[in-house]
Amino acid sequence: MQFAKDSFLLALQQRLAGLNPARTVTINGATVPAVVAVENLPPAASEPQPNTFYIEWGTAAVVAGHAGTSALMSLDCVISYYTLGTAQTMVDRGRVLGQLDNELLGICQPTNTEKLDYTQSPSADLGTTVFWTQPVFGEATTSGVEENTAAYQSRGVKRAMYEQFYPDGRAERRAQLTVYFFSEVTLS
Repeated sequence: MQFAKDSFLLALQQRLAGLNPARTVTINGATVPAVVAVENLPPAASEPQPNTFYIEWGTAAVVAGHAGTSALMSLDCVISYYTLGTAQTMVDRGRVLGQLDNELLGICQPTNTEKLDYTQSPSADLGTTVFWTQPVFGEATTSGVEENTAAYQSRGVKRAMYEQFYPDGRAERRAQLTVYFFSEVTLS
C-alpha cells in the first residue's frame, strides 16, 4: 500500500511543480511542491500552512469482484487546503481558494500514474498503475465566524485536519477522492 501512496503523492508534487512552480512549502528546512502527506510529517509539526495541499489517507479495502492474482485495493483520500488570501484585508480569499481548486483539478489529471518503489534509488517500476477518481469538492467555508463552526456541527461534518476553530478568517476546502491500486501481495 505504501508504494501506491508514495506514487500518488510524488505524482501530484511533480505535476504541481510543472503547473505552478511558485507553489511551494518548507517542511523541516526543505522546500518542496506544496503537496504534503500528513502521515509523513513529524509529530511536532506545526499547524497546517496556507496554500498547501494536505493529503490524509482513510479507509482501505479490497474491491470485490476482481479476478486476478493481485487484489485490487481502494484507498479513501481527503485533500485539505486553506488560504488567507494575498491582500492584507483578506478580501481575495475566495479568488485564491478558486485558484487552489483549479490547481488541484489540474494536478489530478490524468487520473493515473505508474506505481513505483521509491525505497531504492533510482526508483523501480512495479509494473502496475495507481489510478483515482476525480476529486469531489466539499463546500468552501470560512473561519472567524462562530456560525461556521455551528454549521459544521449541525451537518455532522468531521473536519479532519481542522478539528479546532481558527479565528484567523481562513477560507478552506476539503476534496475527497478514491485511489485504486493492485496489491503487491499475490492471491492464491
